[in-house]
Amino acid sequence: MKNMRRLYSIPYYFWLLFFVIAPVILIVYQSFFDMNGQFTLSNYHTYLTSKTYLMMTVNSVLFASLITLMTLLISYPTAYFLSKLKHRQLLLLLVVLPTWINLLLKAYAFIGIFSANGSVNDFLSFIGIGQKQLLFTDFSFMFVAAYIELPFMIMPIFNALEEINPSLISASRDLGANNFDTFRRVIFPLSMNGVKSGVQAVFIPSLSLFMLTRLIGGNRVITLGTAIEEHFLVTQNWGMGSTIGVILIVAMFIVMMLTGERRKGGRVK
Repeated sequence: MKNMRRLYSIPYYFWLLFFVIAPVILIVYQSFFDMNGQFTLSNYHTYLTSKTYLMMTVNSVLFASLITLMTLLISYPTAYFLSKLKHRQLLLLLVVLPTWINLLLKAYAFIGIFSANGSVNDFLSFIGIGQKQLLFTDFSFMFVAAYIELPFMIMPIFNALEEINPSLISASRDLGANNFDTFRRVIFPLSMNGVKSGVQAVFIPSLSLFMLTRLIGGNRVITLGTAIEEHFLVTQNWGMGSTIGVILIVAMFIVMMLTGERRKGGRVK
């Protein structure tokens, strides 16, 4: 039986080696070379001493935090509401359906919605407010990014809420707790693992967004993902682009450590 398990695990290890570990090693390796192919540490020195790159880092973390916060504020009530419904699995499918649509198509759809002659401006004109510049703004960028990331926050929170033992909620109410106290002391703490998983699933990709910064943000929003795209496709400075990629990988591990489950005394906290 153990031999069969080892045999079945071979494709997984091959996938992990060639599509996860190998690309990370290549990025780290490439980060130590300049445009002339010479070994150097100047890429890291440039990143750590350049105000431009440091501001990009601050912008990336700030926008990723705001996108994650917006997504969480919308996703938790949505997941909580869905978990109380009778046909929740069908409604959850409707939440997941947008992820089947290509990201580029969704971006162009929002370009039409937020454009000067789009449906939102038509509505604002109809109610007498008049047309507003909605496209190529920080708000439109964060709104579209949050919309795209919503299913990845809702799903883990919904699963965490579904795993809560109903008897714990009943016991809380039997002890005299009202609905708010039950939510604050029982439901929300027990769903924190889902919240943490959702934060990981949203914050980490949001750090490296680049397509939406161009199409929706109009290059007004500059992030590390935009810088990586520029270095690999425009300036051809693969070393610097890889260096920023390494920074994002380190940031990913930091976020995973901060939001991961902590074990103490053999128990998950």
